[in-house]
Amino acid sequence: MRWFGLADAADRLVRAVQTVLQSVAVVAVALAAGARFPGGVTGVGVTVLAAVLLVLIFSALSSAVALLTRRQATLIAISQFTTLPLMFLSSAVMDLRLAPSWVGNVAACNPVEWAVAAARQALLARADREAVWARALLAAVALAMSFLATRAFRAYRRSA
Repeated sequence: MRWFGLADAADRLVRAVQTVLQSVAVVAVALAAGARFPGGVTGVGVTVLAAVLLVLIFSALSSAVALLTRRQATLIAISQFTTLPLMFLSSAVMDLRLAPSWVGNVAACNPVEWAVAAARQALLARADREAVWARALLAAVALAMSFLATRAFRAYRRSA
């Protein structure tokens, strides 16, 4: 059981490092294409942190689902059922002012929207720090999902 904690932590570290590298690559391409980030290095750092927290949330959820269902088709279905709608029900794809009001209501409870809003705000020249910190709930959700994944592993071990 203790080994899972180490392996799980290592897996999450690998995912976090991959996300950081991918985010840095996207920023580098954007800079090369002429984009400017008025929020500077701090804004880019907050953006990368938001991406890492989002990856940790979805990877822990996927681990929990895989351990509990033990079926690849179920994992794929649940993953697609959660990630795609959450992305489309956020301002990552479309300005929420153009969407029906219910989309905005869903976005208020959507971790993808929290990450997008925190990153967008952090990249502004005069970032509203309170708006960025209001999205700190991402860290709490990442911890909750990690706890869920750990509990799912324990349940898997007991049933095996």
